[in-house]
Amino acid sequence: MISDLFEKKILIFGCGNILLGDDGFGPAVIKHLNENYSLPQDVLAVDMGTSIRDTLFDLTLSQKRPESIIIVDAVDFPEKKPGEVFEIPVEKIPAKKIADFSLHQFPTVNLLADLKEHCHLNITILVAQIKNIPDEIKPGLSKPLQLAVVEACERMMQFISPFL
Repeated sequence: MISDLFEKKILIFGCGNILLGDDGFGPAVIKHLNENYSLPQDVLAVDMGTSIRDTLFDLTLSQKRPESIIIVDAVDFPEKKPGEVFEIPVEKIPAKKIADFSLHQFPTVNLLADLKEHCHLNITILVAQIKNIPDEIKPGLSKPLQLAVVEACERMMQFISPFL
């Protein structure tokens, strides 16, 4: 898989912690995508868990990069309905959300901006509004996020079609 990161045209990264309820949305989407869709040969979908930062750093330094990265994650935006799937442009991640955005900490947001601006990658951040993130270990998505998994997969298939 490591070498595929530098060979594929499109990378899809699912972010989140499967042990914390709705925070496991990104990994659930990747699992559903890999099990239920035929991804083109130039597309790789990977469950990154909570460790995307190192991979983004490696891509920033690499001579060979994908054309596009899609990041799938769960967020908490109070004005959104649980299970609502929407995009967040890299430059529009609200400052108040940088610390609690599930991509885990500001350096990750900087790496995404660098990949987009200096490496000329197309970056899409596809997120779903959480219903709840538990305070202690409790695996499994809420019903709204379970339903959002299929919608997110369908949207990703639409995203990747122009790049192939």
